[in-house]
Amino acid sequence: MLYGWNLSGSGLNSFYSAAVSSGTQSWKAWFFGSLDAGNFLTVDKPPFALMVMGLSCRVFGFGTWQMMLPLILTALGTIWILHSSVKRVWGHGAAAVAALVLALTPITVAINRDNNPDTLLVFLMVGGAALALRAVHNGRLLPLLGSAACFGLAFNTKMLQGYIALPAVFAVYLYAAKPKLVKRLVNLAAAAVVLAVSSFWWAAAVSLVPADERPYIGGSTDGTAWNLIMGYNGLGRVLGGEGNGGGGGGGGGGFSGSAGIGRMFNDTLGGQISWLIPFAAVALVGGLVLCGRAPRTDLTRAALVMWGGWTALHYLTFAMAEGTMHPYYTTALAPGIAALCGGGGLMLLRALRADRRWVWVLPLALAVTAGWAIVLLRRASGWNTWLWPAVGVVMALAIVGLFVFRSGNRARLLAASVAAAVVASVAGPAAYAWSVPSGSAAGAMSGTNPTAGPTTGSGGFGGGPGGGGGRGGFPGTGGEQSGQAEAQAGGRPGGTPPGAATDDAAADDATTAPGGTAPGSGTAPGGTGTGGGPGGTAMGGGGGMGGGGASTELLSYLKKNQDGAKWLLAVSSSQSAAQLILSSGEPVISMWGWSGSDNAMTLARLKELVKQGELHYIQLGGGMGGGGGMGGGSTATTEVTEWVQKNGTAVKESDYSTSTTSDSTSTSTSTSESTVYRLDASDVT
Repeated sequence: MLYGWNLSGSGLNSFYSAAVSSGTQSWKAWFFGSLDAGNFLTVDKPPFALMVMGLSCRVFGFGTWQMMLPLILTALGTIWILHSSVKRVWGHGAAAVAALVLALTPITVAINRDNNPDTLLVFLMVGGAALALRAVHNGRLLPLLGSAACFGLAFNTKMLQGYIALPAVFAVYLYAAKPKLVKRLVNLAAAAVVLAVSSFWWAAAVSLVPADERPYIGGSTDGTAWNLIMGYNGLGRVLGGEGNGGGGGGGGGGFSGSAGIGRMFNDTLGGQISWLIPFAAVALVGGLVLCGRAPRTDLTRAALVMWGGWTALHYLTFAMAEGTMHPYYTTALAPGIAALCGGGGLMLLRALRADRRWVWVLPLALAVTAGWAIVLLRRASGWNTWLWPAVGVVMALAIVGLFVFRSGNRARLLAASVAAAVVASVAGPAAYAWSVPSGSAAGAMSGTNPTAGPTTGSGGFGGGPGGGGGRGGFPGTGGEQSGQAEAQAGGRPGGTPPGAATDDAAADDATTAPGGTAPGSGTAPGGTGTGGGPGGTAMGGGGGMGGGGASTELLSYLKKNQDGAKWLLAVSSSQSAAQLILSSGEPVISMWGWSGSDNAMTLARLKELVKQGELHYIQLGGGMGGGGGMGGGSTATTEVTEWVQKNGTAVKESDYSTSTTSDSTSTSTSTSESTVYRLDASDVT
């Protein structure tokens, strides 16, 4: 219910929606993960998640539910796998608690309702960890190879982030698995081969295709998948640079606060992931101590080390990352926290009943949990003000019950105390989680940077156009969900003012795009209403990130005069291109990618496209990218801009708009001075 309720009213990331749509039109775009069906530029991630969503949309048609169905199924699968893995070690009760904690983690609920790749990433990593634990338990090679294959596919979902937990997984197998040391080393070597093959098959296949026959790999500096792996999606995420900002300021700091060991507890991330981190830490340490001098192959200790290592590695990576750090990355922490709360919590409960020396540990851990929940709930000023006192009272009663009923023949009363403690522990996360499908979340931009719960800090703002709340069930379209972006930027992504009405009248006569989205309809992806960008001008360039869609009149004009060109239009950034792809159903070129640093479009390449009749219209200006802004390096941007302005013919608003006089000479400029130019082969010298 949490993952699927009111899904059509939830915003999706138009960047990925456009790529999925393109993949339903072109198998080449599906394989490369191209943003556009003409295969000019890919998204800045490997394509496995897009492939999964694309196959679903090819079978059922392109739309919100069709796109999200496989992701919701994998989200449920993650809960099932974690439950099964914890049950094998600690039993049904611990497994139920672990599954409940994972299901109600606020940021997990938010991202599982979005088309970002993290849902599939976590599914594959949890599957890999569970298979590795099974290999530790039974000593067989096949589960270990399956674990390596899962982590390899996770790599092809989000590259190096899929490897964060891998050191803990392989270390636990090396130490605790049943076979002799030499056999364990041989098995790990075989797993390493499987890992390499399942990780690098796509990058190797891409490199075998000549550069002029494949799209430019978005996020790279040289158009290759290997550069994307090592740079933008590799160490650049941790160290900054490579298009990721740096220093916890321009990069990660704009989304998740400054880098530092306490980042998970700050105003932005605290309510998303940190509720049960203190309890998980106590449960891990206490559980390891309780294991004592257990045999090397003890499965309980192996599970504690694996899930504890998973949690510690993800925590340190996310806390110290100097590059781009979105709040939703932290969903990868949730399985480790959940497993430790379930398994380690059960061990602390058993110790409380069996050993007087441990009688204070579980109550203290629960008291800290309740105290931290109260702090988090009080950060949200005026939001469910009754909840934090209720958490405090229920937890206090539960702790008293643990002390009173821990001994003797009062198992039912003890069970009631434990249940009350669990309820008090998950009440805060559950309230945050429910705010997402209920539409009351006021976090960062939905889709591009989804979060749960109320706004509690300024660090969550970011993302760019294309992340507006969904509307009418169409992927990536703008809608009604408010957030920090509105409060801080004074409007929705793409430039539409908060609360502005949208006009669906134009959709009635529009040609239908895949899945029923009306190209050029009043809800262009990113939240732009009919009339295009800010102020209803032709080409929306507002929002500071390259603009948002085009008016239905301009889109109709571009289609009518496309004259057999492969691409409808070329724009500066992927945000603008994605919105136009979804609005028009036609391929649109992103000249300089998501961050504006891709070297995809050069003057020579542009001249070639124009000369061959594959492209006639280019938009300059409108924020990030062309017109002297960021994009493709200053030399490439300047050369393209100057050549287009010198040789192209600016499209006049009177050419397509019925609201202007026939003798009007104004061009299609928005408040950010974006202009559409027409170029033909005769203009190339």
